[in-house]
Amino acid sequence: MARMTKAQREWRPGMKKKQRSIKTMFASTVLCLEALVAYFGTLATFGLNQNEPGSVKVTIWVLGLALALAFLITPAFLKKPWGYILGWVLQVLLILGGLALTPMLFIGVAFALTYWYALVTGEKLDRENAQRAREQEEWERNNPL
Repeated sequence: MARMTKAQREWRPGMKKKQRSIKTMFASTVLCLEALVAYFGTLATFGLNQNEPGSVKVTIWVLGLALALAFLITPAFLKKPWGYILGWVLQVLLILGGLALTPMLFIGVAFALTYWYALVTGEKLDRENAQRAREQEEWERNNPL
């Protein structure tokens, strides 16, 4: 027998499906794409610093992979209000990557703008969906089958 999730165990016939947050989905998508950017930025920075001592190379890998991992883990925290703040902190760190690799400055700014757009647009769509759900519920109450 397959294991069931909490939502599956608690489901009963006639239950309405909980609406997922578009803001969270948009922000998660941007953060996961930034994980790839951080990883490839780490590869580029490492490649450009081949003549540096071993400790510098190790530092590049540790910092770069830690940043990429942070971008991958952060979507799990977006259900909490501080998760979005953590996302903004990571945006700043990606922009600061421009100190090691100049193109990362431009890429970081572009992704910070994308993250901002994802949050603003996602929040707007979530409000519209909530309003639509309220209106649908009211219509169903007033027009029973």
